[in-house]
Formats: sequence, C-alpha cells, structure tokens
Amino acid sequence: MSYSIRISISDQSLTLFENRVLSKTYPVSTAFNGIGCQKDSGQTPLGKHIVRAMIGRNQPINSVFVARRATGEIYSAELAQQFPDRDWILSRILWLSGTEKGINRLGSVDTMQRYIYIHGTPDREPMGQPVSHGCIRMRNQDIIELFDLIDIQTPVEIVA
Repeated sequence: MSYSIRISISDQSLTLFENRVLSKTYPVSTAFNGIGCQKDSGQTPLGKHIVRAMIGRNQPINSVFVARRATGEIYSAELAQQFPDRDWILSRILWLSGTEKGINRLGSVDTMQRYIYIHGTPDREPMGQPVSHGCIRMRNQDIIELFDLIDIQTPVEIVA
C-alpha cells in the first residue's frame, strides 16, 4: 500500500491518503506564529516533505520525549505541574524533512534542522486551533494510529 499525507493549515487537519484515495482525516494543531520556513520562526513550514524518521515505536501512550529520546516518564497532570514550561512531545514522533531546496530544505529554511515533527500532545491541548511552536500536534491515539500505518519516506505535503 502506498500512503501519503496532506496537512491543511487553514482546516487544521491532517488527511491520510491510501493509494491516492482519502482514507482518514484527523484534527491537528499547527503553529501559533502561522506559516513560514525560516529557522527560529516558530512557524509551520509549507511544501513537500517526507517522513525522515519515526521515533517511539512500542512506547506506551503518553510517553514523554525530550530531544527525540523517551525519558521514561508518562505524561500526567502532576508531571505537567512539575514542568509547566515544557513543550510536551508525547507518544510518537514523525520527523519531517523538506524536499524543496531553498523552500524547506537546506540553509536557514531546512525543516529537518528546525526539528519539525508530527507528534502527540497532552489531551488538554486544543485541536483545530494553531497553538504549537511550529510542529504539527495530534491527539495521542491518532498519532499512534497514523504511525502504525505509514513508513519512513511517506510523502507529506503541507498547504496553506
């Protein structure tokens, strides 16, 4: 099977296509700072990407990741109170890499060097609203489902 992903910033949605046929749509949250490819902008990049790395296979739901490594912690309200300033990356990580030189690849616009992921987030965080720091946030159950369906090199297009 051949999968591809389309993320719509305006709809705050991620659509999974199987053999070019719409398979499933998930709510997401993209960047609070809007659209952009510039390093340190806190924005979500547009354009064509691929899934370069898949991190977290077989980790429990709500597993906490820091610098792409599972910390051994499981997200909870108590942990959130203990670390109120953390940008919570939970359950699974799909690390994106741009494929368009000068737009989202290489130099100061490189999606991978910006650490742009599709990842899980606490259930208390809203979906359908742009509130992330640049990444694409999903519900934990949704990112696990998506992770288990796709492979490395899955095409991802991010559109306005």
